[in-house]
Amino acid sequence: MLVEVCVQTGAEDLVEGAGGEESSLQSAASIAPETWEKWFQQWMVALEPQLSPIQSYELSLRLTGDREIQALNRQYRHQDNPTDVLAFAALEAEGSPVEEMSASLPLYLGDIVISVNTAQRQAAAQNHSLEIELAWLAAHGLLHLLGWDHPDDASLARMLNQQQALLQMVGLPVQTS
Repeated sequence: MLVEVCVQTGAEDLVEGAGGEESSLQSAASIAPETWEKWFQQWMVALEPQLSPIQSYELSLRLTGDREIQALNRQYRHQDNPTDVLAFAALEAEGSPVEEMSASLPLYLGDIVISVNTAQRQAAAQNHSLEIELAWLAAHGLLHLLGWDHPDDASLARMLNQQQALLQMVGLPVQTS
């Protein structure tokens, strides 16, 4: 299985604020693109999606700040407040990939956008590292790209358990409350 990840940082959103936002971006940027790709690769192998006939996938990960994610949350979810992670699944979009293309090119799963500002606050509240929080949110976003949802407590519990298993798989400790 091949997983290609495009990692982007929204530095312009993070450096304008106060309260350690620059150091949050630096900490987030300390996770190398190769590490992200390795994690997503391991997660996809474990999740075994059968969406691509050639088992090849692409996704985009954007690490940004509260201002940008609030604008996206307002535009797409009609909620005018920052959030921790948004996932924009390409598989939910109208139209399906052309069969000839999907037989030879990676399947684009979609975009995951994470607010590093919110992740930093949540990491402090949970008493763990920013790296763990970012991985937690990325795993959550990936599950959404693959069609997971949590409209009720039971499905949320299944999703959270899966996230915990994914983080443990890549050697990140997860605290359970």
